[in-house]
Amino acid sequence: MKAVDYTVIYSDESILVANKRSGYLVAADRYDTDSPRLDVCAEKDFGPLFAVHRIDTDASGIVVYARSQEIQAKMAEMFQKRLVEKVYHALVYGHPMWKDLHVDLPLLPDGDQRHRTTVNKRIGKTAVTDYRLLGNCGPFSWVEAIPRTSRTHQIRVHLQQNGVNIVCDPLYSGNQKPVRLSDIKKKWNGNVEDERPLLSRLALHAYSLSFEHPVSGEKVRYCAPYPRDLDAVRKQLAKLFSVDPLDEE
Repeated sequence: MKAVDYTVIYSDESILVANKRSGYLVAADRYDTDSPRLDVCAEKDFGPLFAVHRIDTDASGIVVYARSQEIQAKMAEMFQKRLVEKVYHALVYGHPMWKDLHVDLPLLPDGDQRHRTTVNKRIGKTAVTDYRLLGNCGPFSWVEAIPRTSRTHQIRVHLQQNGVNIVCDPLYSGNQKPVRLSDIKKKWNGNVEDERPLLSRLALHAYSLSFEHPVSGEKVRYCAPYPRDLDAVRKQLAKLFSVDPLDEE
């Protein structure tokens, strides 16, 4: 089955809320000119779209676009004033020793030769993230992340600084081994050479956005279903370890 670039969660005359694939840029990026762009794809169906926020290219999940420059200005101001609550889900290696974690570490984007974000207490910008452990499952754990600010790679760097790495993170984790069923299921009788990975990309998903609609003023919340690869991992881990990050919903 051909992978779908994005699915529509909600649309009206002022906004488009979409669920993007991993590997797609939200808008033009000066550091990454090769990756496909979600705005370009979606404009074929919706006309001009204006970005008001970004999520990591390697992440999947929810993105909202304005459909006019007037709405773009309103939405951008909401993000800048931290009036939008963003919730992410991540699959991480190991078992964090905390149930809840508050991280306040200043970050400097493009802080090294690999264009990674680094902690810099001297010239870094304020960055705050709250984490909650959703459950342990074998060699992995599910974590909820709520970024209170919007710095590049903020969730990934703040976790790394606390000794936790997201599964298959190509920039901040030394372990990029794909997730395979044979690695987590004890009685697996398949052929390892023919086995296809359940997941081979960054296990970070932008799960939901909550904000006041820029026209009606109504408080809205939109959720992005897990994409096929991450959902396959979720289902297998839930079956084996009785831990499901979506149970809280």
